[in-house]
Amino acid sequence: MRPLFHPSIEDVTVEGILHALSDPVRVAIYADIVKSECSYNCSTFLNVREKQIPKSTLSQHFKALREAGLIRGERRGVEMQNTSRCPEIETRFPGLIPAIVNAYNVQSQAQRQAGTRTKAKASQRRPRGEVLG
Repeated sequence: MRPLFHPSIEDVTVEGILHALSDPVRVAIYADIVKSECSYNCSTFLNVREKQIPKSTLSQHFKALREAGLIRGERRGVEMQNTSRCPEIETRFPGLIPAIVNAYNVQSQAQRQAGTRTKAKASQRRPRGEVLG
């Protein structure tokens, strides 16, 4: 099995981080990894943002996060365990990751609230074909 590529912290760039986190699934995965003290295996994220993610697609998302320097992956048997490199990134780019994760959380909360309002409005509409009389 070939070794995994992890860039040195000196090779991690802001552009690479922003590019990796520009995908909604990747930023959701990364936000979950950041808020946890423990490692996650890839299959933890088979459902992200209420969508099923195929394993092959999930592998590509983790590869993008790893190659951007955001996570460290370690093989343990047949599983891949992923941990955040936040302490290293914080040293290189102070405040960057907390700002991105906070912005993502604010955006997600607003989207959930908008979705709740939309569902409530939809349930108040009368069914099609209903005759007023």
